[in-house]
Amino acid sequence: MLENVEFLGHASIKIRGSKTVYVDPYQIDEQEKADIVLVTHSHFDHLSVADIEKICTEDTTIVSSNDCLDALGRLPGHIVGIAPFQHANVNGVHIHAIPAYNINKEFHPRDRNWNGYVFVLDGVRYYHPGDTDKIPEMSSVHTDIAFLPVGGTYTMNYEQAAEAVAMFHPKVAVPIHYGKIVGSEDDAQRFVALVGEKGRIIPPKS
Repeated sequence: MLENVEFLGHASIKIRGSKTVYVDPYQIDEQEKADIVLVTHSHFDHLSVADIEKICTEDTTIVSSNDCLDALGRLPGHIVGIAPFQHANVNGVHIHAIPAYNINKEFHPRDRNWNGYVFVLDGVRYYHPGDTDKIPEMSSVHTDIAFLPVGGTYTMNYEQAAEAVAMFHPKVAVPIHYGKIVGSEDDAQRFVALVGEKGRIIPPKS
């Protein structure tokens, strides 16, 4: 189920199918152009205009939280802003924005209306939660593959991420948001140990 998924490091994901989808490209060295780019929020390690520009063409659609629109406006392609609970349909790929926020931290306030995304590509449902803690809204998520931040500090840690998996029961759970700014490979390994057979580590693309 993960054969078409690449972990590009930090929180960056690439999925290649009938469309090529990137989420939060940051410090990437990619040549393949994007059909769709999803941007969760405006922090520099998620909204990296220089990295997004590397993979954009006039035919690319960027879906982002609304606070990213001004920064993305100079790029080629189509820009779509959505807020939590809103939906977009881009060339047959259905995208649903899920809230992303901290509960006991100040880094990602709920009122900023930042996003995670559930999107469906070629019949597979993917969930990238953005920078978030374990939040009640996760209980309503339905997904096949979930990418969970495990690094702590700015997001949930590996234990909280494992608790989140128990809330919505994906088929596969992949740790992200470690190895560059916060979090370590040990955090990823501990997460996988907690979630058991659902857990899969995708080695970051070098």
